[in-house]
Amino acid sequence: MSAVSYKDLKGQKVGVCVSGGLDSKTVSKRLIEAGIDVLAFSADLGQPDETDINNVKKRMATCGVDTVIVDLKDDMAAGCFDVIQAQAKYDGGYWNTTGIGRYVTCRGLIRAMQQKEVTVLSHGATGRGNDQMRFERYTNVLAPKMRVYAPWRDALLLEEFPGRSEMAAYLGKFNIEAFVGPKKKYSTDANLAGLSHEAEDLESVETPMTIVDPEMGVWPMAAPDKVEEVTIKYAEGRATHINGKALTPVQAIKLANEIGGRNGVGIKHALENRIIGTKSRGVYEAPGMELLGSALVFLYQAVLDRRAQELFEHLSKHIGSQIYDGRWFDPSTRASLIAIQELTRPATGTVKVGCYKGNVFFMGLSDVAASLYNEADSSMEKSDGLNPVSSQGYAEIQSVEARSLARAGLIDDEPTKKRRLA
Repeated sequence: MSAVSYKDLKGQKVGVCVSGGLDSKTVSKRLIEAGIDVLAFSADLGQPDETDINNVKKRMATCGVDTVIVDLKDDMAAGCFDVIQAQAKYDGGYWNTTGIGRYVTCRGLIRAMQQKEVTVLSHGATGRGNDQMRFERYTNVLAPKMRVYAPWRDALLLEEFPGRSEMAAYLGKFNIEAFVGPKKKYSTDANLAGLSHEAEDLESVETPMTIVDPEMGVWPMAAPDKVEEVTIKYAEGRATHINGKALTPVQAIKLANEIGGRNGVGIKHALENRIIGTKSRGVYEAPGMELLGSALVFLYQAVLDRRAQELFEHLSKHIGSQIYDGRWFDPSTRASLIAIQELTRPATGTVKVGCYKGNVFFMGLSDVAASLYNEADSSMEKSDGLNPVSSQGYAEIQSVEARSLARAGLIDDEPTKKRRLA
């Protein structure tokens, strides 16, 4: 099956997902010059590296294309809260902020495109990464009749624009600003939840992760030499207050980003398993997600029994993989999220944590009505809690199975010693 070429798009209305950069301008202008009806779309995800999202509209206007800006900050914050509640991380235990951003972006832009009667969605993802699969799968499940055009899998377009200099030269013919600039050490994808840094110098595993210059905070070694105490109130696994102040999800993520960022919290490194089967290296910033997520874990420890915790961890891992694979809207993801909501319904209370040089540590729990922790039962001192004598019966029941295993010869006191079959 061959990739769609821009020459196949005649008579279609193409919605181009844009950032306002060199690639976006080149693709949009080339399609317009080919006589194709083009309308650009851009998502406002609360990107910390975009001071004014309307600048995207201005940059794209130089190519003769109108841009629809879709405000998705509330959706992005809601997605962050869902993922924090589920503790849904990916390889290496990092918060997959780009994965969250992709399902929010696709859903929001596809809805906007449908209102404008767009028939083809065009995305700028490369043919080697995850995003191409996410964009296409989300388009297929949310708008099955909408076609997908991937410019950087189009052999004709790749022949015309093998590199950034060719793109700049092409735009220059139309007096369109095309700043190429010096080669970057790495590329960055940003949204409200965090930043993903990858490619270029980071592709070598001999390059330290510290070549990244954090944009949402500082490295732990540059953080203050003082613990910053933070109090977070949760209701059913969702943060509602920080330091006593009631906040919307957007406000909570922004404030948590500020607090976590200045204390060097939430910078992770991963050699992850890509959807297409290759390995990819990334450095990730998610200070707010890490702060809110770490504090929530301390609350979960108080309200989840052992079997609930085991089920939670299984569901959490599944959701993390589904987000990465572009399967947020799949039935198993939906069922897992509903189960997470039920498991974490008792997670209401206030957590105090300390932030210090990249760490978030426990300082206190209060107002946790559903806590399973009973100090009297857990105490090693004399108390009115569990009577230690009553444990005798449980120990005797356990011994029945233990002795049966021993008599059957199923116990090995050197379990890691290698043996050959006779």
